Amino acid sequence: MSQKNIRVLIVDDIAQVRQGLATMLTLATKNRNPQIEVIGEARNGTEAIQLAGSLHPDVVLMDLEMPVIDGLIATRCIKWTQPGVGIVVLTIHHDEATRLKAAQVGVDDFIEKGAPLDELLQAILRFQQTSG
Repeated sequence: MSQKNIRVLIVDDIAQVRQGLATMLTLATKNRNPQIEVIGEARNGTEAIQLAGSLHPDVVLMDLEMPVIDGLIATRCIKWTQPGVGIVVLTIHHDEATRLKAAQVGVDDFIEKGAPLDELLQAILRFQQTSG
């Protein structure tokens, strides 16, 4: 019995970060079921909101510091229109104030950049159980 893939939107202002995450996630779940399917990439919060609205991801990997609209505002907008979308913040900021702000806008999980890949995979795979 096959489960549906987990559809992920990657949001980061640095192209190499987006591409690296997409490659790692695709390879890490290549022989697993469900697989993680990267359905889009956005380089700022405005693009994230637009793509989330048109692509309907299961999970958004969201950077916090970006031009145009930051990750906190983008998260609030996405959660307002699509409350079932999982938002996993990937950031270099790990202080309590940032975590609190993220929780207040609806972030579901908070992972520091550089954390083990397994930690990120587990955060994403948790949404398969609730969405599938």
